Amino acid sequence: MTIRVLIADDQPVVRDGLAMLLALIDDVEIVATAADGIEAVERAHSERPDIVLMDLRMPRLEGAEATRQIVASLPDTRVLILTTYADDEYLFPALQAGAHGYLTKDAAAEEVEHAIRSVAAGQTHLDPAVQQRLVTAVLEHAPHAPAGEPASHKQPDLPDELTPRELEVLKLVAAGLSNKEIADKLVLSNATVKTHINRIFYKTGARDRAQAVRYAYEHRLT
Repeated sequence: MTIRVLIADDQPVVRDGLAMLLALIDDVEIVATAADGIEAVERAHSERPDIVLMDLRMPRLEGAEATRQIVASLPDTRVLILTTYADDEYLFPALQAGAHGYLTKDAAAEEVEHAIRSVAAGQTHLDPAVQQRLVTAVLEHAPHAPAGEPASHKQPDLPDELTPRELEVLKLVAAGLSNKEIADKLVLSNATVKTHINRIFYKTGARDRAQAVRYAYEHRLT
């Protein structure tokens, strides 16, 4: 199966370099490039790529809003952010817009290829620095017990009627494991893992794994 990719970046040298890099991968096809967010949305609608490799800071329309428009109108197209920035100002709007992966431009060629394959397969791929930033943000906003008050060891009620097993699966999804890896770790069949994930999506309102990951971090389940 060929993975059809659209590259959106306002810097010609980056677009050309990515195109040359991805052209070396046998099952990846570059279907179009775009120099700004508006062109990215237009090319996405005309070409219907599997993956949009999206920069964030671009003229006319920034990458987060372009991502939101593409995800909203093209459910079969997945967006992988590739940007210089990993700070909150860019990270959270991109994830909230529906991005399925987030890489910084210092990523190695092998990691870019792996991210494209993972996102095309329906998984979420986050740069390690991005994952750490999400964890830090969760910890910063987590409630703390008053001074001198011992922490409670009681198991908190799970949100949205998630079962303990579904919570276990959700934590592994948030950690970036594939269905097969989750099945191996929990000694379950792939079909059972898929059933758990579908139930997690239904209960949490997540459309895909990226939204499930955000749900896990927002509810401090990781």
